[in-house]
Amino acid sequence: MSYSNDMFGSMVFNDQVMHERLPKDIYKSLKQTILKGKDIDIAVANVVANAMKDWAIERGATHYTHWFQPMTGITAEKHDSFISPQPDGSVIMEFSGKELIKGEPDASSFPSGGLRATFEARGYTAWDPTSYAFLKDGTLYIPTAFCSYGGEVLDKKTPLLRSMEALSNQALRVLKLFGATNVDNVNSTVGAEQEYFLIDKKSYDERKDIIFTGRTLFGAKSPKGQELEDHYFGTIKPRVAAFMKELDEELWKLGIPAKTKHNEVAPAQHELAPIFETTNLATDHNQLTMEFMKKVALRHGMVCLLHEKPFAGVNGSGKHNNWSLATNKGVNLLEPGTSPHENAQFILFLCAVIKAVDEYQDLLRISVASAGNDHRLGANEAPPAIVSMFLGTELTEILDAIEKGISYGNKSSEFMKIGVHVLPHIPKDTTDRNRTSPFAFTGNKFEFRMVGSTFSIAGPNIILNTIVAESLSYFADKLENADNFTELLNSLIKETIKKHKRIIFNGNNYSDEWVKEAEKRGLSNLRTTAQALPLFTSQKYVDLFEKHNVFTKAEVESRCEILCESYCKTIHIEALTMLDMTKKDIFPAVCEYIKSLTETALAKKSLCDDGITTEAEIALIKKLSNLSKCLVDKTDLLDKAVLGTYEIDDIIEKMNYYHDTVFTSMQELRAIADELEINASSKYWPFPTYGDLLFNV
Repeated sequence: MSYSNDMFGSMVFNDQVMHERLPKDIYKSLKQTILKGKDIDIAVANVVANAMKDWAIERGATHYTHWFQPMTGITAEKHDSFISPQPDGSVIMEFSGKELIKGEPDASSFPSGGLRATFEARGYTAWDPTSYAFLKDGTLYIPTAFCSYGGEVLDKKTPLLRSMEALSNQALRVLKLFGATNVDNVNSTVGAEQEYFLIDKKSYDERKDIIFTGRTLFGAKSPKGQELEDHYFGTIKPRVAAFMKELDEELWKLGIPAKTKHNEVAPAQHELAPIFETTNLATDHNQLTMEFMKKVALRHGMVCLLHEKPFAGVNGSGKHNNWSLATNKGVNLLEPGTSPHENAQFILFLCAVIKAVDEYQDLLRISVASAGNDHRLGANEAPPAIVSMFLGTELTEILDAIEKGISYGNKSSEFMKIGVHVLPHIPKDTTDRNRTSPFAFTGNKFEFRMVGSTFSIAGPNIILNTIVAESLSYFADKLENADNFTELLNSLIKETIKKHKRIIFNGNNYSDEWVKEAEKRGLSNLRTTAQALPLFTSQKYVDLFEKHNVFTKAEVESRCEILCESYCKTIHIEALTMLDMTKKDIFPAVCEYIKSLTETALAKKSLCDDGITTEAEIALIKKLSNLSKCLVDKTDLLDKAVLGTYEIDDIIEKMNYYHDTVFTSMQELRAIADELEINASSKYWPFPTYGDLLFNV
């Protein structure tokens, strides 16, 4: 298929389609619902539903589904047909406003974190009109929120929409103080860069660990990895290029603005980056992007791996969350601007982000916590577990000048009054990028680099939106009652810079010196998920979420429970997979190789009269035998460690046990198995090696 302008969004019931197909009054009413959150009238919903149905059927659809995002990390759907049986035995195609607005999937088997009993099966989906319906595989997909019969929130979209509303409300309060009374709403915007690996399907089928866990639990380093740095931005292989081309076309049809594609640092690793969208759309689109990456890869005889660390010894995969703020008038609030008014507004919003990241650094760390991401964070390839911000030299110097009350670029004692003194224009690329920073300012946005490649971006953006809303709320509360706005504004900005500048670091976040410096500054270093997650239910955070109507206390506690359980289940599955592979594959293969060596040695020994020795074979047999004995011992230890998990009821205690005992045993077992791989014949090794996996596409 060749690209045409008509392809983009051709499978989306978007604004253009609605404008063409809906009566003017219906279209206008629906737009008010989308833009201002007004309730939708059932009469309007009926007309919209009928138009959706006709549009979908014209394009071959037979079913519709309410598409939602439960706490599983992936999407869910239940398909219903448009057909409605008639008394004469025929059928007609129907779709009502009631069916559009509300669905009823079984909610009993989705994670609820104790919010509801297992036998309570009823759940509801509610149409999210801010995210366009689309067609996929002969079905009309309707993006929805998901809750239980009792109204408990069971999904990621509902709190995301709540956080966006909270952020908009507080941003509008601040903007009005600067005279922007014509702004109706402020949206957070996101462009989520997606990293991934592609491996051959035949090799994938021979690796139980990748099939069951998404990553290699065993594997010695390949003779070549990423040392030559020849893969990064290198020529894209024809097979991969064909995959990328088809992926782009599939995404474009769904209105997903996939823009950039290239090879990443590690062999077999690649990246796709989209253009910015409002956060709820970006979240939906990223879920679809991951789904289509997997589907399209299979069509090309490959498998797409989205795990944060599929291979030890080479870079893992992240999802850089490029976050910004924009008004409905198209103004980016994190664009520095050139006039005094714009400068002051920009500086205040920048300070709101600085304050938010410093005060809620632990929440940001929690938002990216998972068993998979623990392998990546701090591994000299991704940001460390210490949250900090990169602003670049020029912006940092400007803040420093403001704090000291001097003119930027002039070390005299001239007092800088925000909104009066004209700051110089700050170019978008005023400084080099810092790829080691967890939270870097890149001209008119912040790049949150800690997000894991498998993550739904809903979670991190719920946190970002909420904590910045809190900072803006604090500023608005102060400034709305100001006797002298400019004077108080200046004071607030100086106070914020002085109090929260510890979070700003423009150096190498990978260095040991930074770890020591961060500790001196009082910054958190939550190295693992097991350390981070228990803090989620702290009263400070519960109060924050309840204040902005993002989560109730029960919802915070339930999400913490779900995340802890997910961590435990992930490591449990990995441990059982390691035991299975060790007992059924690795140990028998090594025994077979030892047997072959022994037979060779015995055959050579019978020819000793000719001066042939068996020292090499005997030495290798001894080495392999000793390693095999150690392998069995480590397998037994892991077996016992797994059994120990069944005796622990408390979820926090269990999570710590999985990290300290089970995961440690897994690492010890892997070290022995990888040593055996290095010393075993490839003829006998039971599954594809790293060399096969990374260089066979």
